[in-house]
Amino acid sequence: MSAPLLTIEDVAVELPTPRGNLRAVDHVDLSLEAGRTLGIVGESGCGKTMLSRAVLQLLPKKAKLTGRVMFDGQDLVRLDAESLRRLRGRDLAVVFQDPMTSLNPVLTIGTQLMETIQEHLELDAPAARKRSIELLAAVGIPAPEQRLAQYPHQCSGGMRQRIAIAIALSCEPKLLIADEPTTALDVTIQAQILDLLAREQRRRHMAMIIITHDLGVVAGRADEVAVMYAGRVVERAPTQALFKRMHMPYTEALLAAIPKLETAPHTPLPAISGRPPDPTRPLRGCSFAPRCRYAVGRCHEAKPELKGAEMPGHLYACFHPIQMTEGIGA
Repeated sequence: MSAPLLTIEDVAVELPTPRGNLRAVDHVDLSLEAGRTLGIVGESGCGKTMLSRAVLQLLPKKAKLTGRVMFDGQDLVRLDAESLRRLRGRDLAVVFQDPMTSLNPVLTIGTQLMETIQEHLELDAPAARKRSIELLAAVGIPAPEQRLAQYPHQCSGGMRQRIAIAIALSCEPKLLIADEPTTALDVTIQAQILDLLAREQRRRHMAMIIITHDLGVVAGRADEVAVMYAGRVVERAPTQALFKRMHMPYTEALLAAIPKLETAPHTPLPAISGRPPDPTRPLRGCSFAPRCRYAVGRCHEAKPELKGAEMPGHLYACFHPIQMTEGIGA
C-alpha cells in the first residue's frame, strides 16, 4: 500500500452562532490514496460539505478548525494564504453543487477557463485557448471553440456542470472534490456527469472525493464509502463490503430511502423518520438513537466509538449493529 495522498486526522470544525457553538464536524479521521475514489454520504446538514471545506481551507472566517489535514506531505491547516492559493486549482480542485453560482455570470466561458490555465500553468494566450478547447471537447461539450465566447446563462445545466468540471480538471489536479455535482440535474444528465468524472479520474489517475446524499451514486463509482451523521463518521468500509453487509442502522435507513424502479405508481416515497439532532445541542448518547428502531437504553446514555467489523477496513459506530439486533427490544 502506498502512502495516502490525503490524510484527515482528528478534524473538528466549530462555528459560533447566537444559540451557541455549532459542531459541524466532530473529530473525523479519513485517508485517501492517489488514484482512488472515496464517497462521503449523508443527509443534508451531516457535515460532509463542511469537511470538504476544511480540506480546501475555505471555511467561514469565524470557524474554529482543529486537527490536521495532510495533503501530499503538507499540512494544509498550517499553510499560509499564498501557498494555499497556488495549491488550489493546481493540485487540489473542486466541483461545486450548483455550477450557476460557481461560474461567474459576467465572464465568458473562455475567460474563466483560460484564467485558471494561465495562472497555474503559465501558458501564453494562444496555448491557453488551445488547451481550453481540448478540455471542453474532453468533457463532451459540442462545438467547443464557439462555446468559449458564450456566457454561463447561454448553456444548459448539464453543460454548465461539464464546464465547471473542465475548469477543475484544467491543471491536472492530484485530488478532485466533487461536492454533490449532480443535485440540480435530471437523472439522465446525472449519469452522464458521474460517468464523465469516473472516466477522467481513471484517465488522469487522480484521487477523487464524491460527496452525496445518495448511496446509489457511490455504489459503483467509489472504492470506499464513509457515512456521516451529525458531524461524525458512523460507518466506513470498502464499497463492496458496505453493500454486502452494512452494520450501521443509519446506513440501512439511507439505502431504504432510495426510490425503487419496481415500486408501484403513487407509492409514498420512503424517508427516514424524525429529524437530525440540533448541532448546537449535542446528545449524550448516539446521535441517531432518537430515530433508530434498534435503540435501547445504552444507546441514549453513551456515544459509540468506531470499531472494526469482521471485514478488513470495515468500521462502524453502533452498540447494536444490524446483524445483531434480532430479539432486541426497543
